[in-house]
Amino acid sequence: MSEKDLREADLRGADLRGADLRGADLSKANLRGANLRGAFLIKADLSEADLSGAKLREADLRGAILIKADLFVANLREAKYNEHTQWPEEFNPEEHGAILEQ
Repeated sequence: MSEKDLREADLRGADLRGADLRGADLSKANLRGANLRGAFLIKADLSEADLSGAKLREADLRGAILIKADLFVANLREAKYNEHTQWPEEFNPEEHGAILEQ
């Protein structure tokens, strides 16, 4: 699924554990409650995506775009991100358990 166009896709509750979604366009996708544990979301566009209640534990978010994404009660424990990851305004990933990698 890497580098795929999944804009506005309805993936509510989908089991995407360990999925390779590198570079995928998931902007405005509905990922409410989806299991993305350990998923590779490197450089994925998740802008304006609904990730409320999503399981992003151990996901790789390095370089991902999450501007205006809904991360309400999303589980980001041990998710990796870097200085290129773009978060919603005033969102602190470390407060939600994500780990900055250099």
